[in-house]
Amino acid sequence: MKKAALHNLGCKVNAYETEAMQEILEKHGYEIVPFGEKADVYLINTCSVTNIADRKSRQMLHRARKMNPDAVVIAAGCYVQAAGRELLQDSSVDILIGNNEKANLPEILKAWEEEHDASHIHDLTREHTYEELSLSHTAEHTRAYMKIQDGCNQFCTYCIIPKLRGNYRSFPMEKLVKEAEELAAQGVKELILVAQETTLYGTDIYGKKSLHLLLKELCKIKGIRWIRVQYCYPEEIYDELIQTMKEEPKVCNYLDLPIQHASDRILKRMGRRTSQ
Repeated sequence: MKKAALHNLGCKVNAYETEAMQEILEKHGYEIVPFGEKADVYLINTCSVTNIADRKSRQMLHRARKMNPDAVVIAAGCYVQAAGRELLQDSSVDILIGNNEKANLPEILKAWEEEHDASHIHDLTREHTYEELSLSHTAEHTRAYMKIQDGCNQFCTYCIIPKLRGNYRSFPMEKLVKEAEELAAQGVKELILVAQETTLYGTDIYGKKSLHLLLKELCKIKGIRWIRVQYCYPEEIYDELIQTMKEEPKVCNYLDLPIQHASDRILKRMGRRTSQ
């Protein structure tokens, strides 16, 4: 049995995707070991939100190569999307997996074994399909993150996320409900919904804000006791969402709001829609 070790950098969306990739490897016969141990495959899900994140991503890739020079080292995620050409020249890395390609991990590993096909990155600015990553269990046992959306269309002055993650794309509601049911069957009691812009969920596939409808469906699942919503923006909060939070006891009275500055002038220069 081959051994695989994974390491995550960055946001809760990244953490969810790393768990999903771990589950994919488990289903394909890999034994998962801690990142500090010797493994046949090392996978680092990278981050590129800041230059510090870039540096940490490079450091972890180099560390993986040193732990086992014969291992297959995989760089996945946002730093790959931002610096793919540079990483192709890095001897520490064997395989590059961009965003929206992580679900193809088994096929990518097979392509490496057969043809040494190293790069799996494409232009996400033209992408309109959601990558179907999902979880049926989680390492935390009673709490699970659920990614409900990917990408961002805001193009704020300072932010690279639209380039790294592509257009706004929601995951169909029925598939999210099925994923939540599988997690509940494994003992998960708390769901934390994450995305780049959680409160815009559904606008692309249903034509309207649909987070409140998703919350109502998740509340019906037996075993789920708490549901939290993260990564919301003040201007995107809407009446039906607040009403659902009031009516549904399983939905926590909690919204994670990024308040980035108190100055309208600065917010305007940042391209934030919260400015007046």
